[in-house]
Amino acid sequence: MQKKAIKTRLPAMMFFQFFIQGSWYVTMGTYLGRTLDFTGVQIGLAYSTAAIAAIISPVIVGMIADRFFSANRVLAFLNVTGAFLLFWLTRIGSFSLFFPVLLLYSICFMPTMSLTNSISFANLESPAKEFSKIRLFGSLGWIGAGLLISALKLESFSTPFLIGAGVSLLSGFYALSLPYNAPVKSAGKAGVGQLLGFDAFRLTRERSFLILLLFSMLICIPLAFYDSFTNLFITDVGILNAAAAMSLGQVAEVIFLFTFPFFFLKLRYKGSIVAAIVAWVMMYGLFTLSAATGNNGFIYAVLPLHGFCFTFFFVAGQLFVDEKAPSSLRNSAQGLLAFATYGVGKYMGTLVAGNVVQFHTAEGGYNWMYVWSVPFVMTVLFLLGFIFLFKEDITKRESPEGTMN
Repeated sequence: MQKKAIKTRLPAMMFFQFFIQGSWYVTMGTYLGRTLDFTGVQIGLAYSTAAIAAIISPVIVGMIADRFFSANRVLAFLNVTGAFLLFWLTRIGSFSLFFPVLLLYSICFMPTMSLTNSISFANLESPAKEFSKIRLFGSLGWIGAGLLISALKLESFSTPFLIGAGVSLLSGFYALSLPYNAPVKSAGKAGVGQLLGFDAFRLTRERSFLILLLFSMLICIPLAFYDSFTNLFITDVGILNAAAAMSLGQVAEVIFLFTFPFFFLKLRYKGSIVAAIVAWVMMYGLFTLSAATGNNGFIYAVLPLHGFCFTFFFVAGQLFVDEKAPSSLRNSAQGLLAFATYGVGKYMGTLVAGNVVQFHTAEGGYNWMYVWSVPFVMTVLFLLGFIFLFKEDITKRESPEGTMN
Protein backbone atom coordinates (compact mmCIF):
# COMPACT_ATOMS: atom_id res chain seq x y z
CA MET A 1 0.00 0.00 0.00
CA GLN A 2 1.38 3.43 -0.94
CA LYS A 3 2.63 5.68 1.83
CA LYS A 4 0.12 8.43 1.03
CA ALA A 5 -2.80 5.99 1.16
CA ILE A 6 -1.60 4.60 4.51
CA LYS A 7 -1.48 8.08 6.05
CA THR A 8 -5.08 8.58 4.98
CA ARG A 9 -6.34 5.25 6.29
CA LEU A 10 -4.69 5.35 9.71
CA PRO A 11 -6.39 8.61 10.84
CA ALA A 12 -9.77 7.18 9.76
CA MET A 13 -9.03 4.03 11.77
CA MET A 14 -8.33 6.13 14.88
CA PHE A 15 -11.41 8.31 14.33
CA PHE A 16 -13.75 5.32 14.06
CA GLN A 17 -12.22 3.50 17.05
CA PHE A 18 -12.56 6.39 19.48
CA PHE A 19 -15.96 7.42 18.09
CA ILE A 20 -17.28 3.99 19.11
CA GLN A 21 -16.55 4.41 22.81
CA GLY A 22 -17.22 8.15 22.81
CA SER A 23 -20.76 7.55 21.59
CA TRP A 24 -21.92 5.68 24.71
CA TYR A 25 -19.31 5.66 27.47
CA VAL A 26 -19.83 9.12 28.96
CA THR A 27 -23.64 8.99 28.89
CA MET A 28 -24.00 5.36 30.02
CA GLY A 29 -24.34 6.39 33.66
CA THR A 30 -27.29 8.65 32.84
CA TYR A 31 -29.00 5.91 30.81
CA LEU A 32 -28.47 3.27 33.49
CA GLY A 33 -29.58 5.51 36.34
CA ARG A 34 -32.53 7.35 34.82
CA THR A 35 -33.89 4.84 32.33
CA LEU A 36 -33.01 1.42 33.75
CA ASP A 37 -33.08 2.52 37.42
CA PHE A 38 -29.75 0.87 38.24
CA THR A 39 -28.28 1.70 41.65
CA GLY A 40 -25.11 3.73 42.12
CA VAL A 41 -23.18 0.58 42.96
CA GLN A 42 -24.44 -1.13 39.81
CA ILE A 43 -23.46 1.86 37.67
CA GLY A 44 -20.00 1.81 39.23
CA LEU A 45 -19.66 -1.89 38.50
CA ALA A 46 -20.71 -1.28 34.89
CA TYR A 47 -17.91 1.26 34.48
CA SER A 48 -15.43 -1.11 36.13
CA THR A 49 -15.78 -3.56 33.23
CA ALA A 50 -13.28 -1.56 31.16
CA ALA A 51 -10.55 -1.95 33.79
CA ILE A 52 -11.38 -5.63 34.38
CA ALA A 53 -11.24 -6.29 30.64
CA ALA A 54 -7.94 -4.43 30.30
CA ILE A 55 -6.46 -6.83 32.85
CA ILE A 56 -7.77 -9.88 30.99
CA SER A 57 -7.49 -9.40 27.25
CA PRO A 58 -4.95 -6.91 25.74
CA VAL A 59 -1.80 -8.99 26.29
CA ILE A 60 -3.42 -12.22 25.06
CA VAL A 61 -4.96 -10.54 22.01
CA GLY A 62 -1.62 -8.86 21.33
CA MET A 63 0.05 -12.28 21.33
CA ILE A 64 -2.55 -13.53 18.81
CA ALA A 65 -1.77 -10.57 16.54
CA ASP A 66 1.97 -11.19 16.93
CA ARG A 67 1.94 -14.94 16.25
CA PHE A 68 -1.15 -16.04 14.34
CA PHE A 69 -3.11 -13.33 12.52
CA SER A 70 -2.42 -9.89 11.11
CA ALA A 71 -3.34 -7.15 13.58
CA ASN A 72 -5.83 -5.57 11.16
CA ARG A 73 -7.77 -8.86 10.91
CA VAL A 74 -7.83 -9.25 14.69
CA LEU A 75 -9.09 -5.66 14.92
CA ALA A 76 -11.81 -6.42 12.36
CA PHE A 77 -12.99 -9.50 14.26
CA LEU A 78 -13.12 -7.66 17.60
CA ASN A 79 -15.05 -4.70 16.19
CA VAL A 80 -17.62 -6.83 14.34
CA THR A 81 -18.16 -8.99 17.43
CA GLY A 82 -18.36 -5.85 19.55
CA ALA A 83 -21.04 -4.39 17.26
CA PHE A 84 -23.37 -7.30 17.97
CA LEU A 85 -22.70 -7.09 21.72
CA LEU A 86 -23.45 -3.35 21.78
CA PHE A 87 -26.70 -3.99 19.92
CA TRP A 88 -27.57 -6.70 22.45
CA LEU A 89 -27.08 -4.21 25.31
CA THR A 90 -29.92 -2.07 23.92
CA ARG A 91 -32.32 -4.99 24.44
CA ILE A 92 -31.37 -5.66 28.09
CA GLY A 93 -33.14 -4.15 31.08
CA SER A 94 -31.73 -6.14 34.01
CA PHE A 95 -28.35 -5.65 35.66
CA SER A 96 -27.84 -9.42 36.03
CA LEU A 97 -27.55 -9.72 32.23
CA PHE A 98 -26.34 -6.21 31.36
CA PHE A 99 -23.13 -6.56 33.40
CA PRO A 100 -21.80 -9.82 31.86
CA VAL A 101 -22.67 -8.70 28.31
CA LEU A 102 -20.94 -5.35 28.89
CA LEU A 103 -17.93 -7.20 30.30
CA LEU A 104 -17.80 -9.39 27.18
CA TYR A 105 -17.96 -6.28 25.04
CA SER A 106 -15.19 -4.62 27.04
CA ILE A 107 -13.01 -7.71 26.62
CA CYS A 108 -13.43 -7.24 22.87
CA PHE A 109 -12.97 -3.47 22.88
CA MET A 110 -10.04 -2.82 25.23
CA PRO A 111 -7.42 -4.62 23.08
CA THR A 112 -8.42 -2.48 20.09
CA MET A 113 -6.80 0.57 21.69
CA SER A 114 -3.36 -1.05 21.74
CA LEU A 115 -3.93 -2.74 18.36
CA THR A 116 -4.60 0.59 16.64
CA ASN A 117 -1.38 1.91 18.16
CA SER A 118 0.71 -1.05 16.98
CA ILE A 119 -0.86 -0.95 13.48
CA SER A 120 0.11 2.71 13.28
CA PHE A 121 3.66 2.14 14.53
CA ALA A 122 4.19 -0.71 12.05
CA ASN A 123 3.21 1.48 9.10
CA LEU A 124 4.86 4.79 9.92
CA GLU A 125 8.42 5.59 8.87
CA SER A 126 8.99 7.83 11.89
CA PRO A 127 6.48 7.12 14.68
CA ALA A 128 7.97 9.78 16.96
CA LYS A 129 7.22 12.48 14.38
CA GLU A 130 4.02 11.09 12.85
CA PHE A 131 2.06 9.07 15.43
CA SER A 132 0.64 11.91 17.52
CA LYS A 133 -0.87 13.50 14.40
CA ILE A 134 -2.54 10.17 13.61
CA ARG A 135 -3.71 9.78 17.20
CA LEU A 136 -5.33 13.23 17.33
CA PHE A 137 -8.03 11.93 14.97
CA GLY A 138 -9.01 9.57 17.78
CA SER A 139 -9.64 12.57 20.03
CA LEU A 140 -11.65 14.19 17.24
CA GLY A 141 -13.72 11.01 16.99
CA TRP A 142 -14.41 11.03 20.73
CA ILE A 143 -15.36 14.72 20.69
CA GLY A 144 -17.50 14.29 17.56
CA ALA A 145 -19.42 11.41 19.12
CA GLY A 146 -20.11 13.39 22.27
CA LEU A 147 -21.30 16.43 20.31
CA LEU A 148 -23.61 14.23 18.23
CA ILE A 149 -25.19 12.59 21.27
CA SER A 150 -25.61 15.95 23.01
CA ALA A 151 -27.07 17.65 19.93
CA LEU A 152 -29.64 14.87 19.52
CA LYS A 153 -30.32 14.83 23.30
CA LEU A 154 -29.92 11.06 23.52
CA GLU A 155 -28.29 10.82 26.95
CA SER A 156 -31.20 8.96 28.57
CA PHE A 157 -31.83 6.54 25.71
CA SER A 158 -30.25 3.33 24.44
CA THR A 159 -29.62 5.00 21.06
CA PRO A 160 -25.94 5.83 21.84
CA PHE A 161 -25.28 2.06 22.06
CA LEU A 162 -26.96 1.61 18.65
CA ILE A 163 -24.80 4.36 17.16
CA GLY A 164 -21.72 2.75 18.68
CA ALA A 165 -22.78 -0.63 17.27
CA GLY A 166 -23.18 0.81 13.78
CA VAL A 167 -19.80 2.52 13.82
CA SER A 168 -18.19 -0.60 15.32
CA LEU A 169 -19.54 -2.70 12.45
CA LEU A 170 -18.31 -0.13 9.92
CA SER A 171 -14.92 0.01 11.64
CA GLY A 172 -14.66 -3.78 11.57
CA PHE A 173 -15.07 -3.97 7.81
CA TYR A 174 -12.86 -0.92 7.35
CA ALA A 175 -10.06 -2.64 9.29
CA LEU A 176 -9.84 -5.26 6.53
CA SER A 177 -8.67 -2.53 4.16
CA LEU A 178 -5.75 -1.61 6.42
CA PRO A 179 -2.21 -2.81 5.63
CA TYR A 180 -1.59 -6.51 6.20
CA ASN A 181 1.33 -7.11 8.55
CA ALA A 182 2.21 -10.78 8.57
CA PRO A 183 2.54 -12.31 12.05
CA VAL A 184 6.06 -13.31 13.02
CA LYS A 185 6.55 -17.06 12.75
CA SER A 186 8.56 -18.62 15.54
CA ALA A 187 10.30 -21.94 15.54
CA GLY A 188 8.81 -24.74 17.58
CA LYS A 189 5.49 -25.23 19.23
CA ALA A 190 4.14 -22.43 21.39
CA GLY A 191 4.02 -23.17 25.10
CA VAL A 192 1.23 -22.26 27.49
CA GLY A 193 3.07 -19.14 28.66
CA GLN A 194 3.45 -17.91 25.10
CA LEU A 195 -0.21 -18.56 24.32
CA LEU A 196 -1.19 -16.47 27.36
CA GLY A 197 1.02 -13.62 26.15
CA PHE A 198 3.57 -13.95 28.93
CA ASP A 199 6.51 -13.46 26.56
CA ALA A 200 5.84 -9.71 26.67
CA PHE A 201 6.64 -9.69 30.39
CA ARG A 202 10.24 -10.62 29.55
CA LEU A 203 10.68 -7.04 28.38
CA THR A 204 10.49 -6.02 32.05
CA ARG A 205 13.96 -7.53 32.55
CA GLU A 206 15.22 -4.24 31.16
CA ARG A 207 15.22 -1.65 33.95
CA SER A 208 13.98 1.31 31.92
CA PHE A 209 11.03 -0.68 30.55
CA LEU A 210 10.11 -1.97 34.02
CA ILE A 211 10.27 1.49 35.60
CA LEU A 212 8.15 3.01 32.83
CA LEU A 213 5.57 0.24 33.15
CA LEU A 214 5.47 0.59 36.95
CA PHE A 215 4.99 4.35 36.95
CA SER A 216 2.48 4.19 34.11
CA MET A 217 0.42 1.95 36.37
CA LEU A 218 0.94 4.13 39.45
CA ILE A 219 0.02 7.42 37.77
CA CYS A 220 -3.32 5.93 36.73
CA ILE A 221 -4.31 5.71 40.41
CA PRO A 222 -4.55 9.51 40.92
CA LEU A 223 -5.84 9.82 37.35
CA ALA A 224 -8.94 7.90 38.46
CA PHE A 225 -9.82 10.83 40.73
CA TYR A 226 -10.04 13.08 37.68
CA ASP A 227 -11.95 10.59 35.56
CA SER A 228 -14.48 9.68 38.24
CA PHE A 229 -15.08 12.87 40.20
CA THR A 230 -14.15 16.00 38.23
CA ASN A 231 -17.62 16.31 36.69
CA LEU A 232 -19.23 15.92 40.12
CA PHE A 233 -16.78 18.40 41.68
CA ILE A 234 -17.28 21.23 39.19
CA THR A 235 -21.04 20.70 39.28
CA ASP A 236 -21.00 20.71 43.08
CA VAL A 237 -19.19 24.06 43.23
CA GLY A 238 -21.76 25.66 40.95
CA ILE A 239 -20.17 25.68 37.50
CA LEU A 240 -22.85 25.42 34.82
CA ASN A 241 -22.47 23.20 31.74
CA ALA A 242 -19.90 20.94 33.41
CA ALA A 243 -19.61 18.69 30.35
CA ALA A 244 -18.80 21.67 28.13
CA ALA A 245 -16.23 22.91 30.65
CA MET A 246 -14.53 19.50 30.73
CA SER A 247 -14.31 19.52 26.93
CA LEU A 248 -11.55 22.13 27.36
CA GLY A 249 -9.27 19.22 28.21
CA GLN A 250 -10.20 17.38 25.01
CA VAL A 251 -9.67 20.48 22.87
CA ALA A 252 -6.28 20.98 24.51
CA GLU A 253 -5.47 17.32 23.85
CA VAL A 254 -6.03 17.82 20.11
CA ILE A 255 -3.77 20.88 20.10
CA PHE A 256 -1.00 19.16 22.04
CA LEU A 257 -1.20 16.00 19.92
CA PHE A 258 -0.58 18.16 16.87
CA THR A 259 2.40 19.94 18.44
CA PHE A 260 3.80 16.93 20.33
CA PRO A 261 6.48 15.98 17.73
CA PHE A 262 8.14 19.39 18.09
CA PHE A 263 8.31 19.16 21.89
CA PHE A 264 9.30 15.49 21.81
CA LEU A 265 12.41 16.26 19.75
CA LYS A 266 13.53 18.53 22.59
CA LEU A 267 12.30 16.59 25.61
CA ARG A 268 12.53 12.97 24.45
CA TYR A 269 10.94 10.26 26.59
CA LYS A 270 11.92 11.20 30.12
CA GLY A 271 11.44 14.93 29.61
CA SER A 272 7.98 14.45 28.09
CA ILE A 273 6.80 12.17 30.89
CA VAL A 274 8.25 14.38 33.63
CA ALA A 275 6.54 17.43 32.08
CA ALA A 276 3.23 15.55 32.10
CA ILE A 277 3.53 14.54 35.77
CA VAL A 278 4.53 18.10 36.74
CA ALA A 279 1.38 19.34 35.00
CA TRP A 280 -0.68 16.75 36.91
CA VAL A 281 0.84 18.03 40.17
CA MET A 282 -0.21 21.56 39.17
CA MET A 283 -3.69 20.33 38.20
CA TYR A 284 -4.42 18.58 41.48
CA GLY A 285 -2.78 21.39 43.42
CA LEU A 286 -5.04 23.98 41.78
CA PHE A 287 -8.08 21.78 42.36
CA THR A 288 -7.15 21.66 46.05
CA LEU A 289 -6.59 25.42 46.14
CA SER A 290 -9.90 26.07 44.41
CA ALA A 291 -11.75 23.88 46.90
CA ALA A 292 -10.01 25.60 49.82
CA THR A 293 -10.59 29.19 48.64
CA GLY A 294 -13.83 28.87 46.68
CA ASN A 295 -12.17 30.48 43.64
CA ASN A 296 -13.57 28.65 40.60
CA GLY A 297 -11.17 30.46 38.30
CA PHE A 298 -8.51 27.91 39.22
CA ILE A 299 -10.72 25.15 37.79
CA TYR A 300 -10.86 26.74 34.34
CA ALA A 301 -7.07 27.04 34.42
CA VAL A 302 -6.74 23.37 35.34
CA LEU A 303 -8.97 21.66 32.77
CA PRO A 304 -6.78 22.30 29.68
CA LEU A 305 -3.81 20.87 31.60
CA HIS A 306 -5.39 17.43 31.47
CA GLY A 307 -5.10 17.39 27.67
CA PHE A 308 -1.40 18.22 27.97
CA CYS A 309 -0.83 15.54 30.61
CA PHE A 310 -2.66 12.83 28.72
CA THR A 311 -0.79 13.51 25.48
CA PHE A 312 2.72 13.83 26.84
CA PHE A 313 2.48 10.93 29.28
CA PHE A 314 0.62 8.28 27.30
CA VAL A 315 1.91 9.02 23.79
CA ALA A 316 5.51 9.18 25.02
CA GLY A 317 4.97 5.90 26.88
CA GLN A 318 3.47 4.18 23.84
CA LEU A 319 6.35 5.37 21.67
CA PHE A 320 8.88 4.14 24.23
CA VAL A 321 7.28 0.69 24.35
CA ASP A 322 7.31 0.48 20.55
CA GLU A 323 10.96 1.53 20.54
CA LYS A 324 11.88 -1.22 22.99
CA ALA A 325 9.78 -4.10 21.69
CA PRO A 326 11.04 -6.35 18.88
CA SER A 327 8.73 -6.79 15.90
CA SER A 328 7.74 -10.23 17.21
CA LEU A 329 6.29 -8.63 20.36
CA ARG A 330 5.04 -5.29 19.04
CA ASN A 331 1.35 -6.00 19.68
CA SER A 332 1.94 -7.89 22.94
CA ALA A 333 4.06 -5.06 24.32
CA GLN A 334 1.37 -2.46 23.64
CA GLY A 335 -1.12 -4.85 25.23
CA LEU A 336 1.12 -5.09 28.30
CA LEU A 337 1.10 -1.30 28.62
CA ALA A 338 -2.71 -1.30 28.37
CA PHE A 339 -2.81 -4.03 31.03
CA ALA A 340 -0.73 -1.90 33.41
CA THR A 341 -2.52 1.41 32.80
CA TYR A 342 -6.12 0.91 31.74
CA GLY A 343 -6.28 -2.37 33.65
CA VAL A 344 -4.42 -2.62 36.95
CA GLY A 345 -3.80 1.11 37.42
CA LYS A 346 -7.31 2.29 36.61
CA TYR A 347 -8.92 -0.49 38.64
CA MET A 348 -6.80 0.29 41.70
CA GLY A 349 -7.48 3.97 41.14
CA THR A 350 -11.26 3.60 41.11
CA LEU A 351 -11.11 1.71 44.41
CA VAL A 352 -8.82 4.29 46.04
CA ALA A 353 -10.72 7.30 44.72
CA GLY A 354 -14.09 5.90 45.71
CA ASN A 355 -12.98 5.20 49.26
CA VAL A 356 -11.30 8.60 49.64
CA VAL A 357 -14.41 10.45 48.47
CA GLN A 358 -16.63 8.34 50.72
CA PHE A 359 -14.35 9.01 53.71
CA HIS A 360 -14.53 12.78 53.12
CA THR A 361 -18.28 12.90 52.61
CA ALA A 362 -20.54 14.21 55.37
CA GLU A 363 -24.15 15.32 55.61
CA GLY A 364 -23.13 18.79 54.49
CA GLY A 365 -21.60 17.45 51.27
CA TYR A 366 -18.12 16.65 50.02
CA ASN A 367 -14.91 18.00 51.55
CA TRP A 368 -13.22 18.53 48.19
CA MET A 369 -10.08 20.14 49.60
CA TYR A 370 -9.13 16.91 51.38
CA VAL A 371 -10.27 14.78 48.43
CA TRP A 372 -8.01 16.56 45.91
CA SER A 373 -5.07 16.75 48.31
CA VAL A 374 -4.73 12.96 48.09
CA PRO A 375 -3.97 12.73 44.32
CA PHE A 376 -1.83 15.87 44.71
CA VAL A 377 0.44 14.18 47.25
CA MET A 378 0.47 10.96 45.23
CA THR A 379 1.59 12.68 42.01
CA VAL A 380 4.33 14.57 43.86
CA LEU A 381 5.71 11.28 45.18
CA PHE A 382 5.43 9.58 41.79
CA LEU A 383 7.16 12.53 40.13
CA LEU A 384 10.14 12.30 42.46
CA GLY A 385 10.29 8.52 42.11
CA PHE A 386 10.24 8.64 38.32
CA ILE A 387 12.90 11.36 38.11
CA PHE A 388 15.32 9.39 40.27
CA LEU A 389 14.61 5.87 39.01
CA PHE A 390 14.03 6.18 35.25
CA LYS A 391 17.14 6.20 33.08
CA GLU A 392 16.44 6.85 29.43
CA ASP A 393 17.89 4.18 27.17
CA ILE A 394 16.43 3.92 23.66
CA THR A 395 18.41 0.89 22.51
CA LYS A 396 15.87 -1.35 20.81
CA ARG A 397 15.77 -4.99 21.87
CA GLU A 398 15.94 -7.15 18.76
CA SER A 399 14.54 -10.32 20.26
CA PRO A 400 13.21 -11.48 23.61
CA GLU A 401 15.56 -13.53 25.71
CA GLY A 402 14.05 -16.94 25.56
CA THR A 403 10.43 -17.94 25.83
CA MET A 404 8.04 -18.88 28.59
CA ASN A 405 6.54 -22.33 28.50
